[in-house]
Amino acid sequence: MEINFSKSNDGLVPVIIQNYLNNQVLMLGYMDEEAFAKTKKLGKVTFFSRSKNRLWTKGEESGNFLEVKSIAIDCDNDTILIKVKPFGPTCHTGSTTCFQEVSNRGFVYELEQTINDRIDLAEDKDSYTYKLYNKGINKIAQKVGEEAVEIVIEAKDNNDDLFLGEAADLLYHYLILLKAKGFKLENVENVLKSRENGPRREF
Repeated sequence: MEINFSKSNDGLVPVIIQNYLNNQVLMLGYMDEEAFAKTKKLGKVTFFSRSKNRLWTKGEESGNFLEVKSIAIDCDNDTILIKVKPFGPTCHTGSTTCFQEVSNRGFVYELEQTINDRIDLAEDKDSYTYKLYNKGINKIAQKVGEEAVEIVIEAKDNNDDLFLGEAADLLYHYLILLKAKGFKLENVENVLKSRENGPRREF
């Protein structure tokens, strides 16, 4: 990974910060070689602040750090793309992004990642998610079926709270099933998009 810091007179290169879960662009900053090295060492995004004229780790005062998930460089080796897990709002105004962009992916994608982390990292082997996943595909599929029946039953009644509760349970277990099958919500989303945009619209 070779970045050309010498293209500009000040030795700075632009850095695009993107949410690793939903690909939302959060902000733009600048790094010199020292800031880039510190970013890799800490695992937290560190810029060179042109206004402060020093290295600045995002969140050092607010606590809204940007945890590095991946780093990529463009084809000219003079722009960096860093995908991050943000802790709190990124913008100093309190907004999620400095560009006031509304993400097209929300909490469900974050929940999917939480489920994946519970399973892959195995930090809490007593968690319901971890235990169910390790019972195998048959047990997971059975649980999804049970939740599907329960939501059908609640749909016939007029208790909105119970219906929404069962809907949440079904979605949660469906995400575990997707994980067990090796798929993600994005794969399902792509199928739906193909149906909408195909020669024969199904919606």
